[in-house]
Amino acid sequence: MELRRKVTTHILKDMKRRGDKIVVLTAYDHPTARMLDESGVDIILVGDSLANVVLGYENTLPVTMDEMLHHVKAVARGATSSMVVADMPFMSYQLSYDEMLKNAFRFIKEGGAEAVKVEGDVYLDSIKRIVEAGIPVMGHIGFTPQSVNRLGGYRVQGRTTEEQKALIGSAKKLEDAGVFSIVLEMVPEEVAKRITESTSVPTIGCGAGRFCDGQVLVFHDMVGMSGEKVPKFVKKYLDLNKEIKNAVSSYKKDVKEGRFPAKQQVY
Repeated sequence: MELRRKVTTHILKDMKRRGDKIVVLTAYDHPTARMLDESGVDIILVGDSLANVVLGYENTLPVTMDEMLHHVKAVARGATSSMVVADMPFMSYQLSYDEMLKNAFRFIKEGGAEAVKVEGDVYLDSIKRIVEAGIPVMGHIGFTPQSVNRLGGYRVQGRTTEEQKALIGSAKKLEDAGVFSIVLEMVPEEVAKRITESTSVPTIGCGAGRFCDGQVLVFHDMVGMSGEKVPKFVKKYLDLNKEIKNAVSSYKKDVKEGRFPAKQQVY
């Protein structure tokens, strides 16, 4: 297996300069993180999508710091080369800078992450101070799941001229605050292209078209473990939902009919 150096913020910035696309996937457990790391994924994001993808909540809002931290620890133990980014969950940073800094430090010190992700451009002063404290921050604009109620549901952002100007302005503000990358979620391709060309930090597309510096998908979506309904921008590379059900059905049948365990499974 080819040995890789640890992915850092400097490496990511250099990748943007060279036009080398950045590969990002989510993971929420040790075995998945290990497989992604061994496959050469640049960034493993422990997203607050943990809430609905793994824990069964309706959306990302209910997941807590302790739940996130539990899964960040597991992922960090499985990643040796990929950068691990921990998503700051809803209400882990909105109350005060001190609360934001404390929770960001927990992800780094206790969780083993190398960076945190913060949604929106509202907390710019806090982001700047966290960066100055030595914690890399990934920004996130466009559709921000933690604001799903304010945004009126899961809808593309940047359709109107006013929204486009606001998104471009948000990207600039985040760049000035010191983020090392920016996730653009559910944004028209042309808007994402303009942001990518106008900022010095890498952009990571999540339903933002072909011209971002990198792409991110939820692991469970791309391997077909999220059911049949996934966002338009998702490409399914496997249908594990079907494969796993078939395997379980075969196991059940073998047990019921006495074919498992067979002689080769007996001590």
